[in-house]
Amino acid sequence: MPLKFVLRPNEKVIINGAVIGAGDRPGSFFLYNTANFLRGREVLKEEQIDCIEKKLYFVIQLIYIFPEDAVLNVQRFNAIMEETRAARPDSKKTLDDIESLVEARNYYRALKLCRKMFKGGGESLDDSASDGASSSDLEP
Repeated sequence: MPLKFVLRPNEKVIINGAVIGAGDRPGSFFLYNTANFLRGREVLKEEQIDCIEKKLYFVIQLIYIFPEDAVLNVQRFNAIMEETRAARPDSKKTLDDIESLVEARNYYRALKLCRKMFKGGGESLDDSASDGASSSDLEP
């Protein structure tokens, strides 16, 4: 069964590293095979990093959308994970879960869990970033 997603007017999505944008009208798209994607509103830009949790999110995002650089970014992830554990000892369980998800290559779910750690407990980068996914990450 294909994965359907809708882009708002002028919204962008990254699919397997390629940036695709919608025109002036909303559009429906279908993914018929496994693909990694993040909607523009789920993408964290480097200049938005203002806490250790966002630094962790950013490196997971790099692993997810640029698999060709995964070896280097996994090394960065490990270093940032140690830094995050030192800064957030209160989040040991969540960080263990994120680490397990990254090891299992379930990056989208790791990103989703990491978003929950952002200041204020917010789950999104903007208020609507809750429904992008990899077409391989849809199982509960």
